[in-house]
Amino acid sequence: MPTLIERPTVIPAAGTKPKVIKEYAGRVNTGTPALSIAHMVSPAGWVEPGQTPEFDEYTIVLKGSLRVSFTGGTMDVRAGQAVITHRGEWIQYSSPAAGGAEYIAVCIPAFSPELVHRDS
Repeated sequence: MPTLIERPTVIPAAGTKPKVIKEYAGRVNTGTPALSIAHMVSPAGWVEPGQTPEFDEYTIVLKGSLRVSFTGGTMDVRAGQAVITHRGEWIQYSSPAAGGAEYIAVCIPAFSPELVHRDS
């Protein structure tokens, strides 16, 4: 039988400005360690600390633009585009453009504070 997820859990976000994270599936909302699926909304000017996660992250930008900085450069991922970041590689997410960004992130295995390894 399918499992209905009636509502997401709002999770506190790291970064310079308030960002909304609504986890639909993952360690917090469904107790799922294999993957997490979250809807994110970050305001213009938001920057999160860099990280070297132990998970792959698949991100689809729905609105605006998400900047992904990585060792060796940066890329802007715009509405209708997606990006995959790979475990063990340093990355940093931000939304510097006017309007911020709205996106869906899928992490395999599921996101957890213990697996993200944020810069100090």
